[in-house]
Amino acid sequence: MAKIKVRYVCENCGSAQPKWMGKCPDCGDWNTLVERQIVTAPSTSARTVMPLESGGAPQPLPAISSDGVDRIPVQGSELSRVLGGGIVPGSVILVSGDPGIGKSTLLLQLAADMARTQGNTLYVSAEESARQLKIRAGRLGIEEPSLYVHAEIHLENILHHAGELSPALMVVDSIQAIFSDASQSAAGSVSQVRECAAQLLRLAKSQGMPVFLVGHVTKEGSIAGPRVLEHMVDTVLYLEGERFQTYRLLRSVKNRFGSTDEVGVFEMVEAGLREVANPSEAFLAERLPNASGSAIAVTMEGTRPLLVEVQALASTTSFPQPRRTANGVDFNRLLLLTAVLSKRMGYRLSDQDLFVNVVGGLRISEPAADLAVAAAIASSLKNTPVPADLAVVGEVGLSGELRSVSQLPRRLNEAAKLGFTRCVVPKGRGKAIAAPEGMQVIGVRTLQQALEVTLGGA
Repeated sequence: MAKIKVRYVCENCGSAQPKWMGKCPDCGDWNTLVERQIVTAPSTSARTVMPLESGGAPQPLPAISSDGVDRIPVQGSELSRVLGGGIVPGSVILVSGDPGIGKSTLLLQLAADMARTQGNTLYVSAEESARQLKIRAGRLGIEEPSLYVHAEIHLENILHHAGELSPALMVVDSIQAIFSDASQSAAGSVSQVRECAAQLLRLAKSQGMPVFLVGHVTKEGSIAGPRVLEHMVDTVLYLEGERFQTYRLLRSVKNRFGSTDEVGVFEMVEAGLREVANPSEAFLAERLPNASGSAIAVTMEGTRPLLVEVQALASTTSFPQPRRTANGVDFNRLLLLTAVLSKRMGYRLSDQDLFVNVVGGLRISEPAADLAVAAAIASSLKNTPVPADLAVVGEVGLSGELRSVSQLPRRLNEAAKLGFTRCVVPKGRGKAIAAPEGMQVIGVRTLQQALEVTLGGA
């Protein structure tokens, strides 16, 4: 007979302890151990384990055939870019994001596109009824007869119907809402999430079926459930953005079959998520050309250059401690640039509240946007606008020097396409900077020289 044991399971890493502890000894997090009843089956259990592949004998690497593993094309360049060029057969992809950000909408559109081009697809909803999904599909204009919808929370039933239908793609929305008979814990618990993910992983690998899983996030922004879930799947995607803004960013934080530096840009419209073909133009559409405190940064998201507007506002404070607020840029990076402007440039910022914002809900992490942040702060402090046809790019060092950045030709070409005629860049040591046609590239060595160009000596 199966035995029931009481264990204290960490909700973060999934480790089980025989007694309660305030701090998990494995991951070090506090107050994450929760009492669970774990059912242990005897060793002679006749449980059926689905093999990953037929033929368990080891094979030499040159003898293994790679035929039939071509990526499945995706109708949409943005999602294909993030996935690495398409969907790998048999891969398990976890899609996460804040509630209401558009995860279900994106995957329902993907399932409809795959049904149109690849054949039968299965969308399993554990949180909505089939009628509710029909209403959503009607709002999105989806009427594909090859798209099958199944409202089910029992994993064994899901696996049975998936085996009968043999879909070209399956979506499970969400992994925290389904449960398996192999575990006696409640749905969403550590053991249930781990068991359900393991069985879906075996289904995907054995039949070569791509499986998309929807994962909830905690209030800290991480995926709910055990971290082992992220280690089990092949790809982890995050859908980011503000719920009250139209733009959504799809990022890959783990990808066994592609790069994790790419980003896909979508716009939430009435008919669902629509791809943004030219994100730079969209982010600069509402810019005021002659407003002070605004500078254009040329950043890289993977292999894609993006032009974004960095806004800054310097306002005299009435408090002894001035405020520093960063939205879209790293807060510590803002403090670093503020110290360089005060020490190296002589700007008086000790009595100024500084607010820095990246337009469009973007988050910039690369140091190449340092010069744009510094130029926006100086522009607001001096109340002098940066010329509308000028873009800036460069990393600022603690000595006030400008350091070179990667992929500079691609950045300049993107700026030239959008009508910018001048660009301030770091001046490399003995390296000639090839300027695109119609653009003047201004190479400078220090932050002081760069601000003299952007602000006209103000």
